[in-house]
Amino acid sequence: MKGSDNQEKLVYQVIEDAGNKGIWSRDIRFKSNLPLTEVNKILKNLESKKLIKAVKSVAASKKKVYMLYNIQPDRSVTGGAWYSDQDFESEFVEVLNQQCFKFLQSKRNSSLATSHEVWKYICELGISKVDLSMDDIETILNTLIYDGKVELTVIAAKEGTVGSVDGQMKLYRGVNAVLLPTGMVRTPCGLCPVFDDCQEGGEISPSNCIYMTEWLDF
Repeated sequence: MKGSDNQEKLVYQVIEDAGNKGIWSRDIRFKSNLPLTEVNKILKNLESKKLIKAVKSVAASKKKVYMLYNIQPDRSVTGGAWYSDQDFESEFVEVLNQQCFKFLQSKRNSSLATSHEVWKYICELGISKVDLSMDDIETILNTLIYDGKVELTVIAAKEGTVGSVDGQMKLYRGVNAVLLPTGMVRTPCGLCPVFDDCQEGGEISPSNCIYMTEWLDF
């Protein structure tokens, strides 16, 4: 900031305080108490010096936020891996869904996989132009759970175990879709996570299954 006047230093300080979430020019004007025309002039000057940069925000398509030049924007600004130039990458998300599910299905005997294993597999495929985090992959896995394609199991894990968070590890398993004859209605058994443990006379049985009762009543 050598050679900058006091007004430039003030605007720079306001932008620095905003961190990686950035700040709109309107808010810079309010916090610096400078006229908008002067703020815009200073912003252009700081940009030309590569001290700050303008970043498009997914929260407002026609607005930019300003932050220091070397700062990586927060995901709330860029939209993370699922956005490109403010557009939601639905095709990219679908490809990730398919590949994550394919990996889980490829596990022998429906064995479980950690989110770290799925993340590593996706990274090695090289299908993403951006760096994906574990959280990104778990977001995709969650959509597969909601779709009934994947089951989640949470177990205790030793501290320092790869893929564990706060002493817990998430394990995922692909669920094979049940193919039903044409014209038949899908029963609750088709998507039941404890189907293998269900038997008459047992703790879990068809006679005391509330889901089966509701389905029959329907």
